[in-house]
Amino acid sequence: MARDRRKSEEAGRTAEIVALWYLRLKGWRLLAHRYKSHAGEVDLIMRRGSVTAFIEVKARKSLDGAIESVSPRQARRISAAARGFLAQDRTAAMQACRFDIVAVSPYHWPRHIENAFEGDQ
Repeated sequence: MARDRRKSEEAGRTAEIVALWYLRLKGWRLLAHRYKSHAGEVDLIMRRGSVTAFIEVKARKSLDGAIESVSPRQARRISAAARGFLAQDRTAAMQACRFDIVAVSPYHWPRHIENAFEGDQ
């Protein structure tokens, strides 16, 4: 069991790096990687222009499976962690913010879904 967990963690970290570089190529700048608060965690927090995006990275065998794997409970935890970040970063708090998903799947380009879910669900 621990071996499967380790493999999943490794796959998740690899997917986060793939997503990070994909978004950087699209002009996004990294603000935080694996931001943790008492309420939850956000994989990537990035900014492009006047938009701050709280991004959940999902790796699955299919892109659709990755997108569908973000549960309402997980979305609430991401939203709660985002509130903690906004309390610390005045610039982000004054700008447009949104919640995105980057789906990563073998043999496909990552898929960036903007405004994938609403905060405070």
